[in-house]
Amino acid sequence: MGKRIIALALEAGRFDIVAAVEKPGHPDIGKDAGIIAGVRQLGIKVAGSLTGIADVVVDFSLSEAADRTIDYCAGSKTTLVLGTTGLSDSQQDKVKAASSKIPIVCATNMSVGMNTLFSLVGRVASMLGDEYDIEIIEQHHRFKKDAPSGSALTLAQNICNATAKPYPDSLTCGRHGKDAQRQKDKIGIHAVRAGDITGVHSVIFSTLGETVTLNHTAHSRDTFARGALRAAAWLLDKKPGLYSMADVLGIK
Repeated sequence: MGKRIIALALEAGRFDIVAAVEKPGHPDIGKDAGIIAGVRQLGIKVAGSLTGIADVVVDFSLSEAADRTIDYCAGSKTTLVLGTTGLSDSQQDKVKAASSKIPIVCATNMSVGMNTLFSLVGRVASMLGDEYDIEIIEQHHRFKKDAPSGSALTLAQNICNATAKPYPDSLTCGRHGKDAQRQKDKIGIHAVRAGDITGVHSVIFSTLGETVTLNHTAHSRDTFARGALRAAAWLLDKKPGLYSMADVLGIK
């Protein structure tokens, strides 16, 4: 993601890359960020920590690194676009606290299409009613750590909000055993990890006689990178606060 954000930011012609950060000890530290991204030499070496001055930080890392990013941005009053998933409750509280000092876009998925799906699923669930069973299937590459995906959880949360189901108590993550029959009013979530799948999310609404399926497939990581850059540009003139990609895209 970092490589694609650098490449697409340069392609857009409206951003200046001022720093690139990897975890301490990573083999890319000290190398030119532009060369690593497959574009051109930038004269900016990958660092092992956040330093210097920037207008906005874009973080697509792991939850283990999120605290460091949030603390840096809050302390330096730097705008933050946070696309890292798998955040703990305490980390989410830290994001909310930091948003009183700086503007933050925090989203489980930066894709325009995926955020359209986020907006649709609650309305579809309300229209179809309680007789429709709801199952969410998410597919990602073999290296993804957190499961279910943050996007799958956002889909489930939006459905629960629209149908007055308790979240997360209504979720059933996978099924196994000899007595694993579907329970009424539950939302099933299933995580697939295989190969280099970029990201596929399907929401199944099914009752006796018919099935409605909403699906989003990411063809490449560029869709997430472009969304993050769109968020970065949108966020720059905003007041401190916690914003979503729905705010960025004007989705209601």
